[in-house]
Amino acid sequence: MKNKYLMVATLSGFLVAGAAWAQMAPPFGGPDDVKYSQALWKALTKAHMVGSHAIMSTPYKGQAPHGAVLDAIDGTVKVKGTTGAVIVKRNYGGPGVSKTAVANNPGKYLKAITVMFKRKGYDPEDKDWFWVKYNPDGSLAKNPKGMQLAGKVAKGKPKGCIACHKAAPGGDFVYNFNRIK
Repeated sequence: MKNKYLMVATLSGFLVAGAAWAQMAPPFGGPDDVKYSQALWKALTKAHMVGSHAIMSTPYKGQAPHGAVLDAIDGTVKVKGTTGAVIVKRNYGGPGVSKTAVANNPGKYLKAITVMFKRKGYDPEDKDWFWVKYNPDGSLAKNPKGMQLAGKVAKGKPKGCIACHKAAPGGDFVYNFNRIK
């Protein structure tokens, strides 16, 4: 009988530990978000929206948190069987950054690539956007706490991708809202 109670106590400990871990799991940047962001990067590379052969638009003056100069393009890509609208914003900064400097040598000033991908059924409450912040090499950027920035980035928080973009005109989380229908 002694072993029976030990097993129940141990099993209960695992259940409590499992429940506590589930509550502590981050709302974004988990293994599924990371894997999906990698597939998205491949689709963006194939569509020439990122990488060494990326299409570039005219650089324009940016603002925090993105960068002093930005370059944005949009279109559609297919990721893991889902075709959706995508907005790719390249974020430039550093000493000497200007619209002209970026146009002449974008790689020198590229600091990050932020992406919004419309993933049907992913997050209806927030217009189904999948959010990602990549480093120039395609690896995932991290926040100061070390969380990888992919998925429902900062959902429910007062600052971050979703909180900021909820304020966009048109109700679609896109500041230039007439670009994506």
